[in-house]
Amino acid sequence: MPRFLIERDMPGAHALTDTQLAEIARTSNATAASLGVPYRWVTSYAAGDKVFCVHEADDESTIREHSRRAGFPVTRVTTVASEFGPGTA
Repeated sequence: MPRFLIERDMPGAHALTDTQLAEIARTSNATAASLGVPYRWVTSYAAGDKVFCVHEADDESTIREHSRRAGFPVTRVTTVASEFGPGTA
């Protein structure tokens, strides 16, 4: 399945509480389950006034539908071309 990086403008994201993050996670999980197609949330990062998410789905339209149903903003969706890290060297 293709992997996507989702950028979300969310003012105050850096200050989200554990309770708020748990609610966002519950909403995302329930929405993913309701799509009826393969969908996997990999991870998310709150930084500054943004949230960056890594999700897997068959296409960008599915990523955007998940966000629409969950009520999450989408600033940009980018298909991940490759993944690398320290072990790549």
